[in-house]
Amino acid sequence: MNREVTSLGELALLFLRLGATAFGGPAAHIALMRDEVVGRRRWLTEERFLDLLGAANLIPGPNSTELAIHVGFERRRWAGLVVAGVCFIGPAMLMTGALGWAYVRFGARPRAVWLLWGVKPVILAIVVQALWKLAPAAARTWSLRALGAAAALGCALGGHELVILLAAGVVAVAIQRFGGGGAAALVQAIPALPAAGAPEGERATSSATATAGVVATTAAGAGAASVVVSASALFWVFLKIGSVLFGSGYVLLAFLRTNLIERLHWLSQAQLIDAVAAGQITPGPVFTTATFVGYVLAGPAGALAATAGIFLPAFVFVALSGPLVPKLRGSRTAGAFLDGVNVASLALMAVVTAQLGRAAIVDAWTAALALGAAVVLLRFKVSATWLIVAGAAVGLGAHAAGLAR
Repeated sequence: MNREVTSLGELALLFLRLGATAFGGPAAHIALMRDEVVGRRRWLTEERFLDLLGAANLIPGPNSTELAIHVGFERRRWAGLVVAGVCFIGPAMLMTGALGWAYVRFGARPRAVWLLWGVKPVILAIVVQALWKLAPAAARTWSLRALGAAAALGCALGGHELVILLAAGVVAVAIQRFGGGGAAALVQAIPALPAAGAPEGERATSSATATAGVVATTAAGAGAASVVVSASALFWVFLKIGSVLFGSGYVLLAFLRTNLIERLHWLSQAQLIDAVAAGQITPGPVFTTATFVGYVLAGPAGALAATAGIFLPAFVFVALSGPLVPKLRGSRTAGAFLDGVNVASLALMAVVTAQLGRAAIVDAWTAALALGAAVVLLRFKVSATWLIVAGAAVGLGAHAAGLAR
C-alpha cells in the first residue's frame, strides 16, 4: 500500500476523470475505482478496498459514490472525503443538468443508443477483470467461497440485497465461532430470503431496456412540468429519498415514481422515464437522475437542490461509518462479519455482471469488442478510462456505418 501523502489536487483530478467517464452503473464504477486506487496507484490493498466496499453496501445511498467518498477519507481524511465525493458527482451533475436544459428548452429526449452500444462491452470486460482480481482476497477460504455462491444464488432468485449482505455477515461469524457445521443451515437459508422486487442486475437490465426504448424514440414535446415546485421542496423530497434508499441507483426509479408521480403529482410517467434515460446515458452516479428532475421542475436552482438533497446523506453516512471500519477489522468477530459482507458484495456484483453481459453482447460485433477490450486490458494494462473512450469512439463509428442505431 502506498503511504505517501496524496494531495487534494490528485484526488480531485482522479475523481473528476472517473466521474466524467464512468459509464455502466455501480458495478462498473467500482471496477474502475479498483483499477485506479488498487492496481495503478496502490493507495489501497485489495483487502482494504473490499472492506470499504462492504461498508458502503451496508449504508443507504449510492454505493459507488459512497465508495469514492470512503477512498477520499482514507487518503486525506475529512477534506478528502468532500473532494472525492464532489468531484465524482460533479461531471455527471453538469451533463445531466445540460440534458435537463435541452429537454425544457427544446422538448427533446436524449438519444445515445450508439454510445451505449460501444461502451457496454468495454465496461463488461473491465468489471470481469475487477472481479477476477478481487475474488482471491474476498473468497480466500472454502467457507467464504461457499458463502459467496449462496449469496449469488439468493440474489439471482430475488433476495433483497441488504438482507443477503447481513445474513452473509451473520453466517461468517457463526463459521468463525462454531465451525462450518453450525452455519450450514444458515447458508442454505440465504437463497430463500425475502425478495424486494427484481434483483439488482435484473433491475439494471430492465432499466436499460426501458432506456433503449425511450432514447430510440423521436421527441414528442415532453416539455417541463405544469406544476410550480420550489427548490426547497425538491431538496427535502430528495433528502428523504437519499436517506432511506438501499441498493443500486436503479432502485431509484421506484422511489421517484411513488413520490413524484403518485403522491405529489409533480411529473408524468413519460417525464420520469425520460429522466431515467438521462441518468443512464451520462457517466457517473445514476442518482444524478435527480439533477434532471430538479431542472425540469424548477430550473437550475431546482437541479442543485435535488442533487444536494439526494447525495448529502451519503456524505453523512460515510463520515459516521468511515472511522469505524479499521475498528471492525481489528475485532475477530466484527472482522468475520465484514468478511461475510465482502464476499457477498462481490457475489452481488457478479450477478449484476451476468445481467450486464446479456444487455451488452447483442451481436457478433459487440462480442468481438468485449473480447478485444479484455485482451488489451490484461495484456497491455491500459487504463480502463481510455478503453471506455475507445469504446465510445467505436460506437460512434458503428452508428455512422449503420451498425448501431
